[in-house]
Amino acid sequence: MKSVAFCTLGCKVNQYETEAMLELFKNAGYSEADFDDFADVYVINTCTVTSMSDRKSRQMIRRAKRLNPDAYVIVCGCYAQTAPEAVLATEGVDLVLGTNERHRIVELCESKTRGIIVKDILKTHEFEPLEISKQSGKSRAYVKVQEGCNQFCTYCIIPYARGPVRSRPLDEIITESKKLVAAGYTELVYVGIHVASYGIDTKEGDLADLIVKLNGIEGIKRIRLSSIEPMTLDYNFCEKIKDCDKLCPHFHLSLQSGCDETLKRMNRRYTTSQYAQIVDGLRQFFPDCAITTDIMVGFPDETDEEFGKTLDFVQKTAFADAHIFKYSRRKGTPADKMKNQISPEIKDERSKTLAKICEKSRDEFLQKHIGRQLEVLFEDRNCRYFEGKTANYLTVFVETDEDLSGKYRFVTAKSVKDGAIFANLTE
Repeated sequence: MKSVAFCTLGCKVNQYETEAMLELFKNAGYSEADFDDFADVYVINTCTVTSMSDRKSRQMIRRAKRLNPDAYVIVCGCYAQTAPEAVLATEGVDLVLGTNERHRIVELCESKTRGIIVKDILKTHEFEPLEISKQSGKSRAYVKVQEGCNQFCTYCIIPYARGPVRSRPLDEIITESKKLVAAGYTELVYVGIHVASYGIDTKEGDLADLIVKLNGIEGIKRIRLSSIEPMTLDYNFCEKIKDCDKLCPHFHLSLQSGCDETLKRMNRRYTTSQYAQIVDGLRQFFPDCAITTDIMVGFPDETDEEFGKTLDFVQKTAFADAHIFKYSRRKGTPADKMKNQISPEIKDERSKTLAKICEKSRDEFLQKHIGRQLEVLFEDRNCRYFEGKTANYLTVFVETDEDLSGKYRFVTAKSVKDGAIFANLTE
């Protein structure tokens, strides 16, 4: 029996697509191997959000060839889409796929096709048929509902890697969701490149309409959304979904900057006051909801004054958690050509300063839960603890010898440490 090993870099969409491709290989009779072990076929599913992502992709290609010099090596994903010639020029690469044609991966592998199979993604208008009936995770499963992005933020390469918005047909989403429930999953995470755009290219309703339909599926206990653009979650949206009791009260709203001047250069299409209004509305509709975010530091021409505005806004908003990252130049984007690029030293300093504020607000949010009873979906053992997530995506550790994998249990929150809650099982 031939074996295949996957290395997945980047976002939850990439993770979903890896699971789908792996299922195709298994259906064709392949066994799964760990990426650090010998395999007949290696697939590197790449990311290109930062230059570091590109370097990591090349490192994984070289690692695969060291493990088995005779292996057939496939590179797919965003980096492969935006720089196919550079990827193919990397020693050891046999086949380059982009962010399409992944449904043909086994066929191309079996025929030992070599070279570049990459379409012009900006001219692609169909949702690629990738589906999963069983995933490797123990407690939650992912469902891809949307592909592509029409926003073209000035710093972002993703629209060039993923193409325009394409929404998945509603009946396919419902069918896959029911299959995953039948396979034992009760928490489903709905992902996409720009989930907020779901439905804008079809006549099947918008994201709120989708959530309402998913809420009616028997067997789903939790509906979770991946990162979403803030302006989607306006009053009308919240009114539509307010009675969806299965929707997890966790909203990851990408901020990027707390300064209006910086947001304008980023082409983010909202102001800080609009963002704040969305956050206030969510907190009114969904008490105890967790608002998390992404924040970029060191965008071109970000002055000390502009960064100061971001600090003030972030402190006032009091996020439950934040992913802070440094601006990375991406060739082909408008921001790459902007003057006044910020030095790495200033980016480092700003990142550390912002992290302290975000860690403080995170811990204050966690502290509010101390003494309360929380329902947790447990995932894996971590030393003597079992780790899981609440509906609002708080990490919880419980010391126990019991196997809690994939189980819902109530706990009493006791303390906070290192961004997590430590709790006792409620008898």
